[in-house]
Amino acid sequence: MENYSKSEILQIVDEEDVEFIRLQFTDMFGVLKNIAVPSSQLMKVMENRCTVEMAALNGFDPKVDGEFYLKPDLSTFTILPWRPQQGKVARFICDVYSEDGTETMLSPRYILKKAVEEAEGLGYTLQVNPECEFFLFHTDDNGNPTTVTHEQAGYLDTSPVDLGENTRRDVVLTMEEMGYEITSSHHEIAPAQHEIDFPFETAMETADKVMTFKMAVRTIAKRYGLHATFMPKPRMEVNGSGMHLNMRLIKEGKNVLEDENGNLSREGEAFLAGILEHIAGMTAVFNPIVNSYKRLVPGFEAPSEITWTTKQRTALIHIRKRLGEGLSLELRSPDSTANPYLVFALCLKAGLYGIRHQLQAPPELTEDIRRLTCEEKLEKGIASLPENLGEALKAMAQDTLVEETLGAEYADVFQKVKRKEWKSYLEQVSEWELSRYLYRI
Repeated sequence: MENYSKSEILQIVDEEDVEFIRLQFTDMFGVLKNIAVPSSQLMKVMENRCTVEMAALNGFDPKVDGEFYLKPDLSTFTILPWRPQQGKVARFICDVYSEDGTETMLSPRYILKKAVEEAEGLGYTLQVNPECEFFLFHTDDNGNPTTVTHEQAGYLDTSPVDLGENTRRDVVLTMEEMGYEITSSHHEIAPAQHEIDFPFETAMETADKVMTFKMAVRTIAKRYGLHATFMPKPRMEVNGSGMHLNMRLIKEGKNVLEDENGNLSREGEAFLAGILEHIAGMTAVFNPIVNSYKRLVPGFEAPSEITWTTKQRTALIHIRKRLGEGLSLELRSPDSTANPYLVFALCLKAGLYGIRHQLQAPPELTEDIRRLTCEEKLEKGIASLPENLGEALKAMAQDTLVEETLGAEYADVFQKVKRKEWKSYLEQVSEWELSRYLYRI
């Protein structure tokens, strides 16, 4: 994105006939929110004088008085290409401030900003390259989403088998028009499943891009009469959608995860070990909805055990070497329902914890985890990821690093809301239960 000055933005708004400005921010649970103001209020916007009522948002106490102020990040200014070309609409991504001029502790962007600043104080910069997967389904006669698709395309298939190619192409072109770089796009393994990939960029740049990307995908899909969903497991018989994170750690211009021979360095091993040590406690954030755990089951591509390897793609962390890009750590458990600001902050803090304490990684998994029995996994000391949201929340409550990264108030609110969601799920009687038990018992 460009580093615009206020005068440059005023000039662009005038020359491009921009009529409305959207002020966007991400709530505690990774949902993009915004208010829109006419362009006549642009100076007020850039002077950080626009207010928003937060009490009605999920996670905020409705009894708390006081206004919150939206401070736009000028580097995130862009015109939304899918809006009208006369009377255009632009947007800023904003930070959220309290009346006393401090950023609210309940802002996920602020949480990532703190983690990044801590890393920079130690000389480190985290670069991230996410792989965002999603499904394109048909809508019904009323425009409501379904899980129906007419295509049978598989991995890397092309048209005419790949029926979502045009939608995917328009998403890429739209993102590029907004100033974002895209490296590739392709059809994924499951019918109607797609992936669009980004280059390595800083954690904050990437988190902002992920939020913009999800908005663009759903908007463009709707133009084609389709529904785009980042739900991890919308169909039980096929692979689910994840958000694999490829990570590099830069210090003095060098990727310190890689040694002089191109292999995992001692510093890289410690970074990896820190993530593995805290992965159970971070899983409720990486996989924050009930449906997330329908994806993290044996038998599909997603990981279900806490392992790392240089060979097997099904491990939780895969050490990747790519020509021209060097070595990176690919964390394969997160999905796109997660709040990217929190995911990147936790990965960075856990990795730095590993470096500070010079942790050693457990033995590398050298065989296909899918061929090991439960007894063999136990014998090798291979632990599993939490099997459901309830287990993940218990692990989160016991991990002090997660609380330190998110802040005590944020972690407490997150767990309360998610426990309520988990309890609501447990109270449901599913069609599976009725078909299995109602007649027989």
